[in-house]
Formats: sequence, C-alpha cells, structure tokens
Amino acid sequence: HPPASMPAGCFLDVARIAKDYFRENHILSNQGIEVPIAAVGKLGYPDLAEKALRDEACDMIMLGRPLLADPAWPKKAYAGRAAEILPCIGCQEGCLNEFVEGGHPQCAVNARTAFEEEFSEEIPEAPVKKKIAVVGAGPAGITAAEVLLARGHAVTLYEKADRAGGAVIPGSVPKIKYEFRNYLAYLQNTVEKMKENPRFRLHFGKEADAASLKKAGYDVIVTALGAEQNRPPIEGADRENVFFATDVLQNPALLDGAETVAVIGGGAVGTETAYFLAYEKGKKVTLVEMDKYIMNHACTANRGHLIHYLERAGAVLMNMTTLKKIGDGSITVEQNTHKNVPNPYVTWSPILPENVENPLDLLRPIKDRPVTREIPADAVILAVGNTPNDALFRECLAVHAADEVYNLGDSQKSGRILEAVRGAYRKARSI
Repeated sequence: HPPASMPAGCFLDVARIAKDYFRENHILSNQGIEVPIAAVGKLGYPDLAEKALRDEACDMIMLGRPLLADPAWPKKAYAGRAAEILPCIGCQEGCLNEFVEGGHPQCAVNARTAFEEEFSEEIPEAPVKKKIAVVGAGPAGITAAEVLLARGHAVTLYEKADRAGGAVIPGSVPKIKYEFRNYLAYLQNTVEKMKENPRFRLHFGKEADAASLKKAGYDVIVTALGAEQNRPPIEGADRENVFFATDVLQNPALLDGAETVAVIGGGAVGTETAYFLAYEKGKKVTLVEMDKYIMNHACTANRGHLIHYLERAGAVLMNMTTLKKIGDGSITVEQNTHKNVPNPYVTWSPILPENVENPLDLLRPIKDRPVTREIPADAVILAVGNTPNDALFRECLAVHAADEVYNLGDSQKSGRILEAVRGAYRKARSI
C-alpha cells in the first residue's frame, strides 16, 4: 500500500500518548482535575472524531481547516447530516499557501470563507427571475447552479459526461487523494439535492451547442467547460504510447505492459500522477520538469510529502530539464547540469514567492550548462498544463445566444479549485 498523504487523524497517537502520560504520572491541572487533551490533525470526519473520543484517545476534538470549509460542521455532524458537510480537500492553497503568496487567506471550496463581511450567509433572492443554462458540471458549474437556484432562477445544467464532477473525477483516483474523493461525493450529492427543486433540470450525456441554447430561449448562459490538456509541439508527441495524465488516471490499463514511464510536467498533476504510478501501479517513473522546482507554488507540506516518497520509491526527478523528443522506448531531454541548479529532492530549502527577491540567488547564479540525455520510457504521460475550452462561450457570443453570456472556471482561465469556486460563486450571486 502507498503511504497515506497526511492521513486522517494523523496525530491521534500523539494525543493518546500525552493523555496516558499525564494520567500515569498523576499530572493534574491547576484546578486539581485531569488535564484535558485536545487532538488535532485532519479530524474533519465525524465518525473518526467520535471514535477518538469513545476510545479515549483524547478529550476534545480541535478543528481548523474543516471549519473554514464548512462552519456548520458541528451542527451537521450532530444532526447526522454528514453527507451535507462541505469537506476540506487538504489542498492548503486557500488557507496556508495564501500567506506565502501574499494573498487573502480563504478556502478553496468555500468562497464565502474570510469574506463574510462581503457576502451574507443567506443568498439574497434575485429581483428578476431568469431562465438560465449552465453548461458543465464541474466545481464551477455546480457552484454556479446551486447559487442561481438559491437566487430563485430556473436553471438547466448540461453535462456531456454521464456524471457530475468534471476534472475532480480523474483527480480523485489516486489513494492519496481521498479528500478529493470526498469532495467529488459532495458535488454529486449537491446535484442530487438540486434535482428536488422544481426549477432545476439536469441533462447528463448531452453536449450543448450555441444554436440549441439560443433556440431554447435562455436569458442567461453560463459556460464552465473546463480546459483541454496541452500536447507539446515536439517530435513523437502524437505516438500511440503518449497519454494525457487525466486519461491514465481514469484508465490505468492504458499502461499495461509498460515498465518504465516518463511523466512530463512536474506541477501538482504530474507529481501526483507520478506518485500514483510508482506506488499503486509499480512503475519505474521519471518525472521531467522545466522549472527550477518540482511543484513550484504548491503548498510546502503537500509538496514535501510527495517528493520525499517519490525519492523513497526510486523515482527519478529531473528539474530544469526540457523534453526534446519522444522516441521508440525512450525520450530525449536536455538537462541543465550547472552546479547551482537546485537539488530536486531537497524540500527543506525555502521557495519564496516570485515577488520576493532571495539575496542568496545573487551569489548562486544558475548558468546554462545543457546536457542531452536519453531516458528509457515505454510510455509517456503528459501533464504540461492546459488551455481554456472557451469555444462554446465564443460561439454563444457570436450568435447572441442569450442577452447575458458568462464564462467560468477553467474554461475562462486555467486554475485551481479555489479560483473556479470563487469565481462561480461571486458571478452567480450577481445574476
């Protein structure tokens, strides 16, 4: 089994040790009672939190990020409505990483968190009720549809796949993405709840087009179709043994028979895919990244964990390396081998935001020292970014399919869950 990425209840053993130590050594509080022990660390699961209390691993449960995701967590847990809890996905992008990037601490899945003074808890009813089409049932589309329904509009949600979730579906496949899987379940449960509303219609397996949307007479059209993965313009990129990361995550059988795999792109998607292939599929993995750092701009904790365990699995990490060619059973890369190129396996060195100058960089300039290498690769996985799928949005504008046409999520600008949910929530509240 692969090691869990910061598993749920990861510090419960520490809480139990502290509780036992205080009891065994008769250490009391200044009030003469046993010292109460509060447990922390990914306890945003009502069943796990309840079990910890019943097993006397701790006396209290302390929640941080789960309450940023859903302030009503305690009420929902008490009422037995756990399926309605908006789960923290453990990304640490909105809460912790916003401190590093210099932004406004918030929450990736809850657009109202830290903006409570701007948005009331109750979504206000729209003064004019409209007939609205939302195309795409990913995080942006579902968020928009839910808010629009709360505003009193009539909403039709179109999704060309047979289920809701969008990019969260492949993203939730690796075992370490169990929190993403919880979020996928939440999104799908949200769609099921919306189906109870008489003003809501849902069309799965239906790809909407501008002409049919215009004919239906919508007042507003919202497109949230996500993004299309990029294929680099290099020799061999269209070979049969070259796959996109999302396709492999949804259909690992594509790699049957492949022992060595090269993952191109060391961002979050590429690194998590490399981890998945190394631990769950037993592949020999080489991860190739053009940047100075693997998973640059990702949260330090998640980044450090993945890199550490990829090294333990024997994966080869190559930073400041450019893919030049995909051949038969190998790839050709150009790697900068200058002595000041950062060691890709070292995660304890700080990565500063790009607007903060590191004075040590002036003492360690990185010069170009390219070396061409050939790396064994039975299969190649592409995770080199994506391009917004805004074709439908532009077509709707061109034919004036509705008086109001908006583009949300990755189909507007490729980003994270944080940007998709935040943008969809804010726009939907204004319609």
